[in-house]
Amino acid sequence: MSAATDSPETDVATAVAAAAELLGSARDVTLLAHVQPDADALGSALALGTVLARRGAQVRVSFGSPAGAPESLRPLDALGLLVPPDEVPAAPDLLVMCDTAAVERLGSLADRLAAARASLLIDHHASNPGFGDVQVLDPSAEATAVLVHRVLTAMGAAIDATVGACLYAGLVTDTSGFRRAGPAAHRMAAQLLEAGVDVEAVLRPISDDHPFSWLGALADVLHDARLDPDAAGGNGLVSAVVPVALMERFRVEEVDGVVDLLRTASEADVAVVAKQVGPRRWSLSMRSRTVDVAAAAVALGGGGHPRAAGVTLDGEPAEVLDRLKAVLGR
Repeated sequence: MSAATDSPETDVATAVAAAAELLGSARDVTLLAHVQPDADALGSALALGTVLARRGAQVRVSFGSPAGAPESLRPLDALGLLVPPDEVPAAPDLLVMCDTAAVERLGSLADRLAAARASLLIDHHASNPGFGDVQVLDPSAEATAVLVHRVLTAMGAAIDATVGACLYAGLVTDTSGFRRAGPAAHRMAAQLLEAGVDVEAVLRPISDDHPFSWLGALADVLHDARLDPDAAGGNGLVSAVVPVALMERFRVEEVDGVVDLLRTASEADVAVVAKQVGPRRWSLSMRSRTVDVAAAAVALGGGGHPRAAGVTLDGEPAEVLDRLKAVLGR
């Protein structure tokens, strides 16, 4: 049962109801976020996991890589549900995949899908082809946390400050601080605040807490940034490179924030950061104001949203950026 890109809202509601029924009777649940989990993926999984564990289910939350959760997101795991990949059952009773745009995004845990007795997908990526027995897939949702909130509401679950913090983290980060949030998302945020969510406690470790040494490194990265006003069909592109030395020295919390600074350049519609994740491998993070960067990412083997997408490419940084520019120029 799925809710595809062009499905009416009633189909999404039907999928949400099916998900609520499946989760309501589950006694052993494995929840997976995508590799390199962000606040939306991990927050969504932990919100669901916390509710299910409180109801007496055996629950574990995991992801394929890296070895541990981002430091800023660890406080969301109030019940200690996070486990390393090698503790995930080979054949889960119920597998729930959160914010996972493709099976490959499960990394080393991708084989659990075929082996699971039952599976549930909850995601909002427009590039998601759809997989799993029950699919709550709605690209119109601003964040996967929005869909998890709908499922929890359908389950009749009480959302307190602990669960709310997980949902709020995903909502605020995937909407770029509510800049891409509609009225329903703002109403959801209000409900979470009324439930007792401490906004400062949730957001400070995610976006406002960096080591002093990062300021100098960030200055170097921004100093070497490049502007190509003719790229992206004349809409302009600003780019920067984060070498492996900085990737190894600093947390994902620092590195992932670079693209949000780049996108403030008024001369460019598209911002891209090339992060070195191997000798010749680069993870490109893209943001835009109007250009559909998801289409470009999909064309190169990646995915994402129209205004925020990513792809991993091999080559020298100038080469991979040229490949991206060629696709954006179409």
